[in-house]
Parts: sequence; structure tokens; C-alpha cells
Amino acid sequence: MHEMGIAMEIIDIAIASIPADLKDVRVERINLKVGKLTAVVPESLRFCFQIAAKDTPLCHADLNIEEVPIVARCMDCNNEWTISQPVFKCRQCNSGSIEVTSGRELDINSIEITEKGTRHADKHV
Repeated sequence: MHEMGIAMEIIDIAIASIPADLKDVRVERINLKVGKLTAVVPESLRFCFQIAAKDTPLCHADLNIEEVPIVARCMDCNNEWTISQPVFKCRQCNSGSIEVTSGRELDINSIEITEKGTRHADKHV
């Protein structure tokens, strides 16, 4: 289960991104983009995050996960489409010469924090 390692890395990044001048900070939400090709199971990542975030400023944070579909582009005709099954050929010209243009993402889009009851705007990482 690689989700625990990912959860721990998310926590490290989030804690490192909290401005040093803020005191009594609580992270409210972490917004992620996770591509389907990462093989990350969102429910498992949430579970691991809850366990790993215990006793940190992230212990009450919501982990908002946006799943990114697998998108491919044909290198021959430039057609782009979303892949829903494991057939990697162009739907327009049947070429096998394609590149995957999305679906590998594992990005923290933003972190929402609160300082003493005051909500701060999204901190983009």
C-alpha cells in the first residue's frame, strides 16, 4: 500500500508550507489532483492520511481528492480523448503512436489554513 507513503509526504509538504509567522494554525483542507494512472485508491489515501495526520496541525483537515482521467493524444493525427479502458490506440485513426497527456498527476493544488478562528485564502503550493 503506497498510499501511506504518499499521505506522509503530503503531510510533510503541508506542514513545511505553513508560514512561520502564523501561530496556533490548523489546516482545514488539502486539495489534491490524483491521476488515474497513479494507482492511488482515494479511500485508502484518505484513511492513511487520517492515521498519519494524528497529533499534527492537519489532524482535522479534509483531504479533497479530484481524480484526473487518463487523456491521450495521437501522435499521428493529434486527436485527443479520454481513455476509459486499457486500449491504447487512437479512436480516430487507429494509430498506436499515442502519448498519455494526463492521468499521472499527484499534485497538491492548495492548502486551506486557519489561525485562531480566521480562515486564510487558499495557499497554493
